[in-house]
Amino acid sequence: MSDAANANTNAAAAPAAGADAGAAPVAPPEPSFEEVQAAFADVQTRVQAAVAARVSAKGPSHDQGVRLVAVSKTKSAECTMNAYKSGARIFGENYAQEMVDKAPKLPDDCQWHFIGHLQSNKANFIVNGVPNLDFVETVDSEKLASKLNNAVLNSTRKDRPLNVLVQINTSGEESKSGVSPSDGTAVAIAKHVVEKCPALRFRGLMTIGMPDFTSTPANFECLRNVRSEVAAALGVAENTLELSMGMSGDYEAAIAMGSTNVRVGSTIFGKRAKKPATPPKSPKSS
Repeated sequence: MSDAANANTNAAAAPAAGADAGAAPVAPPEPSFEEVQAAFADVQTRVQAAVAARVSAKGPSHDQGVRLVAVSKTKSAECTMNAYKSGARIFGENYAQEMVDKAPKLPDDCQWHFIGHLQSNKANFIVNGVPNLDFVETVDSEKLASKLNNAVLNSTRKDRPLNVLVQINTSGEESKSGVSPSDGTAVAIAKHVVEKCPALRFRGLMTIGMPDFTSTPANFECLRNVRSEVAAALGVAENTLELSMGMSGDYEAAIAMGSTNVRVGSTIFGKRAKKPATPPKSPKSS
């Protein structure tokens, strides 16, 4: 190879001047339609088998069915549409802006679940931006519930209640959103929704679980215990309240322990780009 060719090769391989070495990694390539179709079918089969095993072990009263939410966060509308063509109709998003941008690009019969942390000042934004928003799974305060209630009442969907779940932090991590399972906050929010938010429908509880998104039986048991407390406080049967627990790494175990709503993303859509590590916080001055 000539010196000139060598120089050109080296220049191409070297990072551009001023390039940000800490820039976010490039997202992995999105899966093909055939890959999404096969993955979604496999998850459906596993969900059905897990429900059948639960009923066989615990009896017909546990045959509540399980809703499969295909979590399409960070994936393009085209990739999400591949899941729709494969039979998916329920999609989950973590980020308000992404959901508002993506939802209009998919058919109107999709049902959207918001499953990320939601600031109360974004309530109007998602309610008005996503007319077929079906669930907000992450209500963690009376304030947020009231904001969502008002947003629905002032929207074009005011005759169609918005389903909500109260998020419980079953793992006790400060990095996780959700209310404590042991201080009565879940009961207070549930009562607030039922008694003071006519445009909302309280449907149950949700948890994320452990840091690697694979929960232990203790996390699932914790959520069931909170459901028992909430059901008693509301005077309703426990099995009328849903449990949203289980993700790609643990949805079958979650179903075995009573989940009625599983949120599966990477198993269907493939890996996502990891966010750059957050630098440690500076210690507070005394």
